[in-house]
Formats: sequence, structure tokens, C-alpha cells
Amino acid sequence: MNGGRFSDERIARAALSRLMEPQDSAGLALVQVAGAVDGLRIATGQVAAGPELEREMTGLLAAGGSAPGWSGLGAALKRWLPRSPELAPERDLATMARLGGRMIIPSDPLWPVQLADLGLQEPLCLWWRGSEQPLPAAARCIAMVGSRDSTSYGAAVTGDLAYSLAQRGYTVVSGGAYGIDAHAHRAALAGGAGPLPTIAVMAGGVDRFYPSGNEDLLRAVCNQGAVLAEVPPGSAPTRYRFLQRNRLIAALAAVTVVVEARWRSGALNTAHHAETLGRSVGAVPGSVHSANSAGCHRLLRDGGAVCVTDAAEVAELASASGDGLAEDFRQGAVQVQDGLTLEDLILLDALPLRSTTSIEKLGVVAGLGQESVRAGLGRLGLLGLAVSERGGWKRGKAEA
Repeated sequence: MNGGRFSDERIARAALSRLMEPQDSAGLALVQVAGAVDGLRIATGQVAAGPELEREMTGLLAAGGSAPGWSGLGAALKRWLPRSPELAPERDLATMARLGGRMIIPSDPLWPVQLADLGLQEPLCLWWRGSEQPLPAAARCIAMVGSRDSTSYGAAVTGDLAYSLAQRGYTVVSGGAYGIDAHAHRAALAGGAGPLPTIAVMAGGVDRFYPSGNEDLLRAVCNQGAVLAEVPPGSAPTRYRFLQRNRLIAALAAVTVVVEARWRSGALNTAHHAETLGRSVGAVPGSVHSANSAGCHRLLRDGGAVCVTDAAEVAELASASGDGLAEDFRQGAVQVQDGLTLEDLILLDALPLRSTTSIEKLGVVAGLGQESVRAGLGRLGLLGLAVSERGGWKRGKAEA
């Protein structure tokens, strides 16, 4: 690679977004310490990093709670090396231009300022298609998430909520998936009174709409709102990237509303991110006989969510959340999760807030083997994220 072509901050961040996975704590720390341009040169082996830089990275990761997963810059460089020959940031930026989109970075006016609440986990950049209207502040954004196999009840409630919220001038944020996501986007488009009625956050590149069955809907979102992702064009929407993008959905909005969710739904992951950020979480109650509402009832029972039944109640939560975001809480809660592995994040989501549960049940809920559960509980326990009481386990005070 020619080092000169990476002299620009925008080009460097475009390249880094392809070189590194989202939430790569080592890469994000490298960029924070060295800057994007020099960070890219170091990450691709064009220049060597000195011991002082690695010490600064180690300190930053330790402060953010990521030290347990940090094995040194050398290990990270080996991880990034295979992708280095594939970097073509100018091509990716040209692809976005052909699509009528753009890549934005934190210094741009279009950048959503509420993403700064993610701390070290703030994205390097966003690939953006659609309206060039700036995203409103978190207090004017509502995330709506839920099951892909939504029921007619879930579809009706989502439609009512999203339509009414959009008419009140809120931006509805969701993930573009089948089910609750699609109903939320569609209703927000129909009721939109503001300049940006809805935002779809993708797990893959925004050059191809996923799922393909929602292509027409996502094109409409592009025309009236915006579709964005932190991964570059051509990136596949992998399972891990779905979990990673959930933190963006939660961070963009003051309130995350879970309309329908099964016991192990990915929507609970988004709600968990919202709690961690100090955002409010609302859950729509359903029938006690409906598996699609079991996750909502779980949130309500564990005390992590407020029962909501109409747009007025959601708007009230948004107002309260905007007033009550304490900076020290937000930063401390975000930092304590920096660098957790995917298995640890899944296990953390499975831990109840108040009551305790067994290792066997955690394995069933999290979909992990008992050995993995025991090892993960050990790591979470060291961070204060899990505690053992009377032979059972629950979330620690850092998460409760």
C-alpha cells in the first residue's frame, strides 16, 4: 500500500473500518492514542509502534475494563494483517458516492453526537445513505425493536406506537429486519411529520439491503430517512455484527421500546445496551400465553424496563431519560463492558438482575455449554458484572 494515500483522516477511517471489526477494542484504542492516519500505518505494518504507544493503549484499555482480553499490540497486528491487502478506501468511498451516500466521521456536522456516550466503543465512522438531515438529539429519537416472527398483536401495537411517535416529530430507530423492525419503519414513514422520520441501522454494508425481502421498504427509508452502518460496502451481515450494531440502535435513542420478544430474543441485547448507557427501556406487555411476549415480561419482572402501552407513555420516558443521563454513570457503565467477548456478552444478557439462576439454566438461556458458562462467569465475576449468591448467579452491582 502507498502510505501517501492514507494521509487524509477520512480515507484512513474508511480503511480502518474494513481492517477492523466493530468494537475491536485494541483498534479503537490505537486510533484514540495515535490518531486515525498514524493508527492505520501502524495497523498495516507501514511503521513500527514504540513501547510508549503500547503502554498508553494498555492504560486506556485497563481504564475501560478491556485489559483481560488484551494480549498486546503484536497479537492485534497479526489479527489485522490478513485484511491489509484488501484495503481500498477510495473504492469504498466511490461506491458510496455512486449510491448517493457518504461516509461520515465524528468531526462531521452530520455525525450523531449521542454516539459519544459509547466512549471507547464509539464507531470509527458511519456509512450513510439517505437524507442529509442531521439526526436529532437522543431525546427526540425512539428505538423500537422486537421479534422477527411478530404476531398480529405485535404488528398492530408497533404500528400504532411508531405512527403516533413520528407524528409527534420523533425519529424512530430500528434495525431494518422482518417483523417488529419493519412494522416500525413502515408506520414511521406513514406518520412522519419531521425531516427524518426513521433510521435503519444495518449489520452489513449499506450497498445491499438486508434482508432482501425488505428491499423496497429500506429504499423508502433511504428516500425519506436514512440507512446507516459502521461497516463498509460489501460487508456481510454476520451474527456477531448484528449484536454489535445493537449498541448503536440503543445509543442513538433516549428510549428503547421492546414490543415483542421471545425469552432469548436479540431485542433483549439492544435493551441491555440501553440500560448500560443509562437510557430508558420500555416493554409492551402481551399475553402470558404468548412466547413472543416472554422476553418483554422478563424485562418487566427483572426491573429493567417500564411498562408502556401508548405513544404518550413512550414520549414521557424519553423526556425523563433526557433529564436523567448522568455523565459519570454513562461512562462508567460503558467502560466496564469494553472488550468483553461475544460469549461473555451473551452470558451477561442471560443473567437475571435480581433473582439468581443456575449454571444449567444459564447454559440453556445463553445457548452455551456449561464449561463455557463457568469460564464466562469467572471472567464476569472479576469485573463485578456477575455475583454468586447461595449457589446461584445474577448480575453484579456494575450491571444491576
